[in-house]
Amino acid sequence: MAFLDQNPGLGYPLAAGLGLLLGSFYNVVILRLPKRLEWEWKKDARDALDLPEIYDPPPPGIAVERSHCPHCKHQLSWYENIPVFSYLVLGGKCRHCKAPISIQYPAVELLTMLLMVACVARFGFGWQGFGAMVFTSFLIILSGIDLRTQLLPDTLTLPLMWLGIIAASDNLYFQVKPAVLGAIAGYMSLWLVNWIYKQYQVVVRRVKDPQEGMGQGDFKLLAAIGAWVGLNGVLPTILMSSLVGAVIGSIWLAVKGRDMGIPIPFGPYLAIAGWIVFFWGESLLQAYLRFSGLA
Repeated sequence: MAFLDQNPGLGYPLAAGLGLLLGSFYNVVILRLPKRLEWEWKKDARDALDLPEIYDPPPPGIAVERSHCPHCKHQLSWYENIPVFSYLVLGGKCRHCKAPISIQYPAVELLTMLLMVACVARFGFGWQGFGAMVFTSFLIILSGIDLRTQLLPDTLTLPLMWLGIIAASDNLYFQVKPAVLGAIAGYMSLWLVNWIYKQYQVVVRRVKDPQEGMGQGDFKLLAAIGAWVGLNGVLPTILMSSLVGAVIGSIWLAVKGRDMGIPIPFGPYLAIAGWIVFFWGESLLQAYLRFSGLA
């Protein structure tokens, strides 16, 4: 690791190549994990309700089954699965059926590449850089899943939270107390906002069946982010995610012409804000204090 720190001309290309490979795998997780979870939920529900078994083969696994075209099911050869390069060579179309390939594939690969390089540029090639890669990877996958399905699976948010606390137990970024308090504050803050919104519907609007203001996955995602940014980073994450969500959400609704009542996934905005605070939270706070004259 010290060798890579001293030779960034070698380390950065390695981080970029790793990012492309990871991004290719993260696409698989984003597309397949929700289907696997839904299949397991249905199976568990049938077992709990003692319903008769039906023929319902499981969807493709995440790490075993080879990648294939979602349209014609043609299995991809190795040279059709090279990150970004294959997409460009194939002209964004399946070689077998000529169906268009989603722009998501190269977009996630390029994004992951850039963010992995940013991780080692900010934290180096040691354990801090590795931890930043892990945190960033979870946020990429969770954002992709939330954008596609409006789900934030516990199988990702809860391990991310515990990994943040484990990192803090070794003082990787800060001590364990701020990590635990950050996780608690992250969960409780959004839970409280949602509870107030439901009480408003019941007391003021006289709604008998109040709607949720946001999904519980958002509570757990902010708890996970809180474990990585600490107690002091939770409020900036909430404020920044609300600002980013208001701007991007308004533009998205205007472009799409969507109904204002249609729910918008909030997870990606939390992820963007949490990532920024994790990387530059202290610098942003000091800049704000200087700007406001409080420093």
